[in-house]
Amino acid sequence: TAVLEPVILQKKFDGAEVMLGILTLLGVYIIFHFDTQYTTGIIMGVISALLASLFPILNREILRNTNVETLLVWQQSFGFLFIALLVPFYLKWEEGVRLLPTLKDWGWLLVLSWFCSVWAFQLSGAALKKLSAFTVNLAFNLEPVYGILLAFVVYREDQLLNKWFYVGLSFILIALALHMLLLKRRSRSL
Repeated sequence: TAVLEPVILQKKFDGAEVMLGILTLLGVYIIFHFDTQYTTGIIMGVISALLASLFPILNREILRNTNVETLLVWQQSFGFLFIALLVPFYLKWEEGVRLLPTLKDWGWLLVLSWFCSVWAFQLSGAALKKLSAFTVNLAFNLEPVYGILLAFVVYREDQLLNKWFYVGLSFILIALALHMLLLKRRSRSL
Protein backbone atom coordinates (compact mmCIF):
# COMPACT_ATOMS: atom_id res chain seq x y z
CA THR A 1 0.00 0.00 0.00
CA ALA A 2 2.89 2.34 0.77
CA VAL A 3 3.94 2.07 -2.89
CA LEU A 4 0.61 1.57 -4.66
CA GLU A 5 -1.34 4.36 -2.91
CA PRO A 6 0.99 7.16 -4.08
CA VAL A 7 1.13 5.71 -7.60
CA ILE A 8 -2.64 5.25 -7.97
CA LEU A 9 -3.70 8.45 -6.19
CA GLN A 10 -0.76 10.46 -7.58
CA LYS A 11 0.44 11.64 -4.21
CA LYS A 12 3.86 11.91 -2.61
CA PHE A 13 5.60 8.76 -1.35
CA ASP A 14 5.87 8.53 2.44
CA GLY A 15 9.32 7.15 3.25
CA ALA A 16 8.26 6.12 6.76
CA GLU A 17 5.36 4.05 5.40
CA VAL A 18 7.67 2.37 2.87
CA MET A 19 10.14 1.48 5.66
CA LEU A 20 7.32 0.14 7.86
CA GLY A 21 6.10 -1.97 4.94
CA ILE A 22 9.61 -3.39 4.49
CA LEU A 23 9.81 -4.13 8.23
CA THR A 24 6.49 -5.99 8.04
CA LEU A 25 7.64 -8.01 5.01
CA LEU A 26 10.85 -8.81 6.88
CA GLY A 27 8.75 -10.14 9.76
CA VAL A 28 6.80 -12.39 7.38
CA TYR A 29 10.07 -13.54 5.79
CA ILE A 30 11.56 -14.43 9.18
CA ILE A 31 8.47 -16.39 10.16
CA PHE A 32 8.59 -18.61 7.10
CA HIS A 33 12.20 -18.47 5.87
CA PHE A 34 13.31 -21.26 8.11
CA ASP A 35 10.59 -23.64 6.96
CA THR A 36 10.72 -24.08 3.18
CA GLN A 37 7.57 -26.18 3.03
CA TYR A 38 5.60 -22.91 3.04
CA THR A 39 7.42 -21.21 0.12
CA THR A 40 4.54 -21.50 -2.35
CA GLY A 41 2.07 -20.31 0.26
CA ILE A 42 4.25 -17.31 1.12
CA ILE A 43 4.64 -16.34 -2.53
CA MET A 44 0.87 -16.59 -2.98
CA GLY A 45 0.38 -14.64 0.26
CA VAL A 46 2.63 -11.79 -0.89
CA ILE A 47 0.86 -11.65 -4.27
CA SER A 48 -2.46 -11.72 -2.44
CA ALA A 49 -1.32 -8.92 -0.10
CA LEU A 50 -0.27 -6.85 -3.10
CA LEU A 51 -3.66 -7.32 -4.74
CA ALA A 52 -5.47 -6.84 -1.42
CA SER A 53 -3.67 -3.54 -0.88
CA LEU A 54 -5.65 -2.19 -3.83
CA PHE A 55 -8.86 -2.76 -1.84
CA PRO A 56 -8.54 0.06 0.73
CA ILE A 57 -7.00 2.42 -1.83
CA LEU A 58 -9.92 2.05 -4.22
CA ASN A 59 -12.49 1.89 -1.41
CA ARG A 60 -11.24 5.18 -0.01
CA GLU A 61 -11.93 6.84 -3.35
CA ILE A 62 -15.35 5.17 -3.72
CA LEU A 63 -16.36 6.16 -0.17
CA ARG A 64 -15.99 9.83 -1.05
CA ASN A 65 -19.32 9.52 -2.93
CA THR A 66 -20.93 6.41 -1.39
CA ASN A 67 -21.88 5.37 2.13
CA VAL A 68 -20.25 2.35 3.76
CA GLU A 69 -23.43 0.25 3.90
CA THR A 70 -24.08 0.58 0.15
CA LEU A 71 -20.50 -0.37 -0.67
CA LEU A 72 -20.71 -3.29 1.77
CA VAL A 73 -23.85 -4.70 0.10
CA TRP A 74 -22.35 -4.42 -3.39
CA GLN A 75 -18.97 -5.92 -2.49
CA GLN A 76 -20.35 -8.77 -0.39
CA SER A 77 -22.95 -9.59 -3.07
CA PHE A 78 -20.41 -9.67 -5.89
CA GLY A 79 -18.02 -11.68 -3.71
CA PHE A 80 -20.74 -14.24 -3.07
CA LEU A 81 -21.64 -14.44 -6.77
CA PHE A 82 -17.99 -14.84 -7.78
CA ILE A 83 -17.42 -17.66 -5.29
CA ALA A 84 -20.72 -19.30 -6.30
CA LEU A 85 -19.54 -19.31 -9.92
CA LEU A 86 -16.26 -20.97 -8.89
CA VAL A 87 -17.92 -23.79 -6.91
CA PRO A 88 -18.59 -26.05 -9.96
CA PHE A 89 -14.92 -25.81 -11.00
CA TYR A 90 -13.78 -26.51 -7.46
CA LEU A 91 -16.03 -29.57 -7.22
CA LYS A 92 -14.62 -30.88 -10.51
CA TRP A 93 -11.05 -30.91 -9.13
CA GLU A 94 -11.79 -31.75 -5.50
CA GLU A 95 -13.58 -35.05 -5.13
CA GLY A 96 -15.44 -35.96 -1.97
CA VAL A 97 -15.95 -32.38 -0.79
CA ARG A 98 -18.63 -31.94 1.86
CA LEU A 99 -20.52 -28.74 1.11
CA LEU A 100 -23.23 -28.87 3.76
CA PRO A 101 -21.97 -27.26 6.97
CA THR A 102 -22.59 -28.89 10.33
CA LEU A 103 -24.29 -26.97 13.15
CA LYS A 104 -20.87 -26.16 14.62
CA ASP A 105 -19.70 -24.97 11.16
CA TRP A 106 -22.73 -22.65 10.93
CA GLY A 107 -21.80 -21.13 14.28
CA TRP A 108 -18.26 -20.38 13.13
CA LEU A 109 -19.52 -19.15 9.75
CA LEU A 110 -21.83 -16.68 11.49
CA VAL A 111 -19.06 -15.44 13.78
CA LEU A 112 -16.63 -15.07 10.89
CA SER A 113 -19.13 -13.47 8.52
CA TRP A 114 -20.65 -10.97 10.95
CA PHE A 115 -17.68 -10.00 13.07
CA CYS A 116 -14.76 -10.57 10.71
CA SER A 117 -16.46 -9.41 7.50
CA VAL A 118 -19.53 -7.22 7.91
CA TRP A 119 -18.67 -5.44 11.16
CA ALA A 120 -14.96 -5.20 10.27
CA PHE A 121 -15.82 -3.79 6.84
CA GLN A 122 -18.09 -1.14 8.35
CA LEU A 123 -15.38 -0.11 10.79
CA SER A 124 -12.72 -0.03 8.08
CA GLY A 125 -15.00 1.99 5.81
CA ALA A 126 -15.49 4.55 8.55
CA ALA A 127 -11.73 4.53 9.19
CA LEU A 128 -10.97 5.10 5.49
CA LYS A 129 -12.85 8.38 5.67
CA LYS A 130 -10.31 9.65 8.23
CA LEU A 131 -7.12 7.56 7.79
CA SER A 132 -4.82 6.73 4.91
CA ALA A 133 -5.26 3.51 2.98
CA PHE A 134 -1.83 2.44 4.31
CA THR A 135 -2.99 2.70 7.92
CA VAL A 136 -6.20 0.79 7.27
CA ASN A 137 -4.35 -1.86 5.25
CA LEU A 138 -1.85 -2.32 8.07
CA ALA A 139 -4.77 -3.17 10.33
CA PHE A 140 -6.12 -5.57 7.65
CA ASN A 141 -2.76 -7.28 7.51
CA LEU A 142 -2.96 -8.03 11.21
CA GLU A 143 -6.01 -10.21 10.60
CA PRO A 144 -3.87 -13.37 10.23
CA VAL A 145 -2.20 -12.51 13.54
CA TYR A 146 -5.62 -12.33 15.19
CA GLY A 147 -6.48 -15.66 13.56
CA ILE A 148 -3.28 -17.22 14.88
CA LEU A 149 -3.97 -15.91 18.39
CA LEU A 150 -7.52 -17.27 18.17
CA ALA A 151 -6.08 -20.65 17.10
CA PHE A 152 -3.83 -20.53 20.18
CA VAL A 153 -6.86 -20.15 22.41
CA VAL A 154 -9.39 -22.37 20.62
CA TYR A 155 -7.19 -25.16 19.22
CA ARG A 156 -4.06 -24.90 21.39
CA GLU A 157 -1.88 -24.74 18.28
CA ASP A 158 0.86 -22.59 19.79
CA GLN A 159 2.91 -25.73 20.48
CA LEU A 160 3.45 -26.13 16.71
CA LEU A 161 5.30 -22.82 16.32
CA ASN A 162 9.05 -22.30 16.57
CA LYS A 163 11.06 -19.34 17.86
CA TRP A 164 11.25 -17.77 14.38
CA PHE A 165 7.50 -17.29 14.38
CA TYR A 166 7.78 -15.17 17.51
CA VAL A 167 10.79 -13.23 16.15
CA GLY A 168 8.93 -12.47 12.91
CA LEU A 169 5.75 -11.60 14.80
CA SER A 170 7.73 -9.17 16.94
CA PHE A 171 8.96 -7.40 13.77
CA ILE A 172 5.37 -7.04 12.58
CA LEU A 173 4.20 -5.76 15.97
CA ILE A 174 7.13 -3.31 16.12
CA ALA A 175 6.11 -1.99 12.69
CA LEU A 176 2.56 -1.54 13.97
CA ALA A 177 3.73 0.24 17.14
CA LEU A 178 6.04 2.53 15.16
CA HIS A 179 3.21 3.36 12.79
CA MET A 180 0.92 4.26 15.69
CA LEU A 181 3.65 6.50 17.16
CA LEU A 182 4.12 8.12 13.76
CA LEU A 183 0.38 8.78 13.45
CA LYS A 184 0.29 10.27 16.95
CA ARG A 185 3.24 12.54 16.21
CA ARG A 186 1.73 13.66 12.90
CA SER A 187 -1.66 14.37 14.48
CA ARG A 188 0.01 16.61 17.08
CA SER A 189 1.79 18.59 14.39
CA LEU A 190 -1.49 19.34 12.55
